[in-house]
Amino acid sequence: MSSGCAGREDVRASRSREPRRPDVTTVELVGGVEALELEHIGSTSVPGLAAEPIVDVVVAVDEYLLLRDHLRSDADDRTLCESTERTLISERWDDVNDYADARTDVTLAIEARARAARGR
Repeated sequence: MSSGCAGREDVRASRSREPRRPDVTTVELVGGVEALELEHIGSTSVPGLAAEPIVDVVVAVDEYLLLRDHLRSDADDRTLCESTERTLISERWDDVNDYADARTDVTLAIEARARAARGR
């Protein structure tokens, strides 16, 4: 199975065809796109954080990495993030953008603390 990532045609994700590794998802950049780094982000990248079985990846964008790394090391913000996610996931969203908007204030507050903790 293969699909574009967030509506992008230059990123393709597919399940492993290797029987020994059925849990592996391959991410392929297509159409001449070059990547210096591909990073695992989102709730599945934070051990101990409840998450949907969807793996989010990003091509080396510092803000996402800052948030991910902060959530990995700060239990209070990880708990806040998880409780926000659980509340929002329990609601029905007709548009994924509405879901993203609903979590913006919490995400921005956590990002601000992450920048402060990193000395920015």
